[in-house]
Amino acid sequence: MLDLLLTIGHHILVFALVAMLAAEIAAIRPNMRADQIDHLSRLDRGYGIVAGLVVIIGIARVLWGAKGADFFLANPWFWGKMAAFLLIGIVSISPTLSIRRWLTATRANPAFSPSEAEIAPVRRMMLYEAALLPVILICAAAMVRYGAF
Repeated sequence: MLDLLLTIGHHILVFALVAMLAAEIAAIRPNMRADQIDHLSRLDRGYGIVAGLVVIIGIARVLWGAKGADFFLANPWFWGKMAAFLLIGIVSISPTLSIRRWLTATRANPAFSPSEAEIAPVRRMMLYEAALLPVILICAAAMVRYGAF
């Protein structure tokens, strides 16, 4: 039963992570007002929290799940999944820092709005994150079906 609950929690959190990233991509746009930047900042914070929970539940699955740690740690697909997740995390740093900078700027000047030139690379990085998500899904599917390449 614990394995089932951990798996359900992990899957729900992963879907929430995808939804939050999609919401961020939809929310970032030229001519954002202070309230929109605040909303984007809350989405980004939530995205980070959910990503952390995905990791925590994922570790719990490795340690206490039905397949056992040996299955995961010896599985190259698992490590591919971890590498893709880590890469998404690294790519997400730049957008987070930009959004925080914009939020600070709006607190100092409520009329502040990031330029299109500032928004474009942040949005592009978010799209890179989204493009890497299928790699995780592919590795996850292969992981449960095949123990090795």
